[in-house]
Amino acid sequence: MTRSIFTTVTFSVTIAVIFIVIFLPFPATALGSGSTYAVVYGSNTVCALISGQPTQRILCYDTRVRTAFTLNPGVSFSSLAAGDNFLCGIRSGGYSLLCWDNIGSYPLNPKRIYQNDTVLLDNLSVGDSQICATVNGTNVPKCWRSDRSTPTNERFRSITSGVGFSCGVSTQDNRIICWGRDQLKSGRIQTGFGNTSMISISAGESHACGLNSTGNLICIGNNDSGQLNVPSNQPYHYSKLSLGSNFTCATRNSNNSVTCWGGGAERFNNVTEGISFESISSGPGLICGLISGNLSVMCWSPSNFSRIFLPFPDILPGPCVESSLCSCGVYPQSDKLCSGSGSICSSCPIPTLANPPSQSLPPPPLAPSPNSSPSKALTRGLLAFGIVGSIGAVAGICTVVYCLWTGVCLGKKKVHNSVQPTITRGGSTSRSNSSPPSRSLTIRRQGSRMLSMRRQRSGTSSMKHGDKAEEFSFSELASATGNFSPENKIGSGSFGVVYRGKLSDGREVAIKRGEVNAKLKKFQEKETAFDSEIAFLSRLHHKHLVRLVGYCEEREERLLVYDYMKNGALYDHLHDKNNVGKHSSLINSWKMRIKIALDAARGIEYLHNYAVPPIIHRDIKSSNILLDSNWVARVSDFGLSLMGPELGKDHHHLPMKAAGTVGYIDPEYYSLNVLTDKSDVYGLGVVLLELLTGKRAIFKSDEGDVEEGCVPVHLVDYSVPAITGDELGRILDPRVGTPGLGEGDAVELVAYTAMHCVNAEGRNRPTMTDIVGNLERALELFGDSHGSISSGGICSIVSD
Repeated sequence: MTRSIFTTVTFSVTIAVIFIVIFLPFPATALGSGSTYAVVYGSNTVCALISGQPTQRILCYDTRVRTAFTLNPGVSFSSLAAGDNFLCGIRSGGYSLLCWDNIGSYPLNPKRIYQNDTVLLDNLSVGDSQICATVNGTNVPKCWRSDRSTPTNERFRSITSGVGFSCGVSTQDNRIICWGRDQLKSGRIQTGFGNTSMISISAGESHACGLNSTGNLICIGNNDSGQLNVPSNQPYHYSKLSLGSNFTCATRNSNNSVTCWGGGAERFNNVTEGISFESISSGPGLICGLISGNLSVMCWSPSNFSRIFLPFPDILPGPCVESSLCSCGVYPQSDKLCSGSGSICSSCPIPTLANPPSQSLPPPPLAPSPNSSPSKALTRGLLAFGIVGSIGAVAGICTVVYCLWTGVCLGKKKVHNSVQPTITRGGSTSRSNSSPPSRSLTIRRQGSRMLSMRRQRSGTSSMKHGDKAEEFSFSELASATGNFSPENKIGSGSFGVVYRGKLSDGREVAIKRGEVNAKLKKFQEKETAFDSEIAFLSRLHHKHLVRLVGYCEEREERLLVYDYMKNGALYDHLHDKNNVGKHSSLINSWKMRIKIALDAARGIEYLHNYAVPPIIHRDIKSSNILLDSNWVARVSDFGLSLMGPELGKDHHHLPMKAAGTVGYIDPEYYSLNVLTDKSDVYGLGVVLLELLTGKRAIFKSDEGDVEEGCVPVHLVDYSVPAITGDELGRILDPRVGTPGLGEGDAVELVAYTAMHCVNAEGRNRPTMTDIVGNLERALELFGDSHGSISSGGICSIVSD
């Protein structure tokens, strides 16, 4: 009887594994598979579907001549795929298929390949010249152009195309079936997969790879460059795939980073390893990935070490469809990305070795076989009931123990003091939640950890164990914000939305609320940002740092309460079109702008030199510099901050995977994963350039107006040549006007300080003490003193 039950359980689990793996969608972007962006062969042009607009239009960028252009700006598309110098797109709704030939030349007029209001298309696939898709609902394949032939009586879950062939995963038995004009190649690949049950298939020029039903990656075809040599083939190690001419790329299931092999592509893996990608797409010689943190596109070449971040707005991570079609939930901020015209479906959870499919979902109901008796079926049912009941009992006992241990169930309130890292044997420190928070327009790399702490220096009292953040109830904060009314929304921070509120005792505060009902990974990232803010701000006290009033921690709700900054963020006064005119007489003076810069610099200097342990902010930008009612600037948002090492030790080479905001992130930190306090110096340098020019960190080439075809420009690239070429007047913000008598030297000193701050190499950047001294000297040049003036005169960093 025991053996019978064991056999039955083993069979049931095996069926469950196969069922779950087959029906979980594994996104795969191949050389010619449909996606929301595609690499056009031959021209190295990348085209993508732009989010946040009423129409999901196509924007293309030619990486050779660095120009952008729009295709059919008034038309929405759901899927793109590229071939040999041409691009195809399925219109939203699936009723029409358009293609553009000779990408890179003008004019570009679309050709309608398919039009049918009732027979809709899905699963677009383009090879070097052939175009294929499946019919929505029936999964019947259709092909056009070079090869119209398709397998008879076959239905496909997904299809992909290479050079001269196409392949698909059969709905009948999950086998790989291939076809195309190159029958030798298609036959060899189909024979290589044999009768293996497959989940996905992705094609390259002469090879194909796919995940089988046990989560292993199988590659078949040409192996001249090692493109079939999978480096690590543990079950469920890989998820998304993308193949080129002689290389293969895949995302790791554990953290969505990309690894490539074959054709020299593996040489770039150390640069992309820490970045989380939503998907990847390849041309014959170009690899592109959609970065999860900010929905931007990064491309690199497997044949050399060139890398480029494409100047796209946020692009769609998936097609906009009806939310009812999303079986695994809706992608975060989906409504905003689709501009109200649908929802983006979240990918279903992918099994891992630590979380195999048999534990993720219950097995499907099994029809009794002709030979199975009612007693056997009953035994299976009772066994399943017993297993589920045992798990529930254990969970219930754990819950009771946790409640009694923490006192949560008894109504006890806890006081959140400084949250300290855990010291490891090696002297390094770590946090339970290591991933930095996900942020809009933020490049994020996974695996962040707290750095080594140093001993408290004599005379410094930034860490006060007696300091405690006030705890609020959720109902108190909901009442203070009018139940988090949209009218009280004033911005967003490292892990949530910020609201203006008024407490019952009359205090005006800013309340940051973490995302609610987020998935596990997002929840862990929210916890990390929440803990970081409390850990730092509850023990830091400086007039140029935003003060933490308290917090709320109830169930999944995480809220932080700060002093209210009446005059908002510096970014809004410089760049927000709805706010530029406000207080313009005060903010639009060189003296005021330099004073704001000095306030921020003093706050950062305190973090670097006087906080114990020292702190590296990691996200210095104009939106994180807030202005109180007296126009005193304060540094805010410590969700990404990290503790630094002991002074006197090697504090210039700290291995740390990068996090920061596009336009402000230290390029040395990003490329080498080496975090130093000079990374904050770079961010402040960009802010200084913003104050001088009035332009965003990344702006459009037509002086900031967003128009089609305009190429984004990095403020550093725009400003530094003018400063070094003695053409400072050409780039100064015209709203402030030409510097007057005595102002010119001050503005010039700030400009040269900013230029040194954004030096490509951290060792050539000034310290925060140098910067504070220069900005104090700049204010002296206006004829009156301001605060503590450095006696050292102009620092050496501006000397020729």
